[in-house]
Amino acid sequence: MAEIKGMLSIDQLKSLVKNEEIETVLVVFTDLYGRFMGKRHDADFFLEQIAESGSHVCKYLLTVDMEMKPVAGYSFANWESGYGDVHLMPDYSTLRLASWLDKTALIICDVQNEKTGKLESINPRTILREQIKQATTAGYSIMAGSELEYYIFENSYKEASEKKYDDLTAAGWYIEDYNILQGTREENFNGMVRRHLKNSGVPVENSKGEWGLGQHELNVRYADILTMADRHSVYKQCLKEVADKLGISVTFMAKFSEDQAGSSCHLHLSLWKGKKNLFPGKMSAGPVKCSQDFRWFLGGWIKHAPDVMVFYAPTVNSYKRYRSESWAPTRLAWSYDNRTAGFRVVGSGNTLRIECRIPGADCNPYLAFAAALASGLDGIKNKIEPPEVFNGDIYRAHDLPHVPKTLSEAIKIFDGSTFIKNSFGDAVQKHYSHFFRSEQHAFDTSVTDWERKRYFERI
Repeated sequence: MAEIKGMLSIDQLKSLVKNEEIETVLVVFTDLYGRFMGKRHDADFFLEQIAESGSHVCKYLLTVDMEMKPVAGYSFANWESGYGDVHLMPDYSTLRLASWLDKTALIICDVQNEKTGKLESINPRTILREQIKQATTAGYSIMAGSELEYYIFENSYKEASEKKYDDLTAAGWYIEDYNILQGTREENFNGMVRRHLKNSGVPVENSKGEWGLGQHELNVRYADILTMADRHSVYKQCLKEVADKLGISVTFMAKFSEDQAGSSCHLHLSLWKGKKNLFPGKMSAGPVKCSQDFRWFLGGWIKHAPDVMVFYAPTVNSYKRYRSESWAPTRLAWSYDNRTAGFRVVGSGNTLRIECRIPGADCNPYLAFAAALASGLDGIKNKIEPPEVFNGDIYRAHDLPHVPKTLSEAIKIFDGSTFIKNSFGDAVQKHYSHFFRSEQHAFDTSVTDWERKRYFERI
């Protein structure tokens, strides 16, 4: 593969800053929702003060809700402890141009404890790093890809907010799945973001129309699993900010409308040793020629899907995507090249991989990838066999186990899971149980338009 455009070394950054081609450096990390948080540093100040020693942000960023309200009940940060700082240490493998912004570079940071310098265990990127460490110890490297879908609207974000996100104008007016004509109409946006991503260290494969009105998918090239999670995060930031500049909007909600297809984030994983994919082999699993590693990894991934469901489907809205004949999976089963399966095996030889179709576009990529990797590694460790390959329409296979149907159900499983405690640690389990319970509580105590329309007059 050719050199990745847009990635920078520190020396290249210094040269760009000296020539006044870069004036701002974004120093960021993702919060629990997957949103970039951080600071915009003057580029000269970044090189003089931040490049080696890092930066600081308030600990509350890993405990706030969607509205940035500090949530009580966390041991990590609270009013009693005064909401101190955490340390942001730049990861120079992520330094890149942010070509969609004027004279700007971007770097993703690891979150460290301010006093000890150790990685904060509850930070999403740390959680993925810990699972990568487990894989490395076992002799594996992991290659990954994520496929994101999104809806485009002609309304600006501000206008959409003023309209209370109701009666928005979709960019397309008929289902455009693979349709080139309708896709051409949206090239003003999709073409622009493909170019910006390519020039910002996120190499692009393609974009295509999807099954909803104004819905699209844009795929970037696979990479090692941490790099892929970083690319995923940059991708979402780029698309939102480009849309904002154009006076339009995009959403990564898992289910924007009850009568439109949901938006997914299909995860692809394979285990490698050097340049060799360890999934192919001489054994048979249905139509697949595979190794024991493949069978056990798949077995663990399927078995533990309910335990980690909150990492795949983190909001109340996420669960409205799991409907029959909707292209979203409803059952825990696997098949070869079958889009009704929660786990779709594709490729052969060095391209053999497992695609998990359960996560929605609203997932935090670090948490979703960590969940997948932990599940598969446990499968190998405990030699968990997958169920028999399923052939046919899995939507009609009512005897197969269903994915958790609500966030509340998924939280209960996560909170009581021995697998979660053993794989991620007690602190992570408690922190995220509280996070997801807070998200559920916010929904349970809100009054919605649906309720007013249904009950205002007729109850």
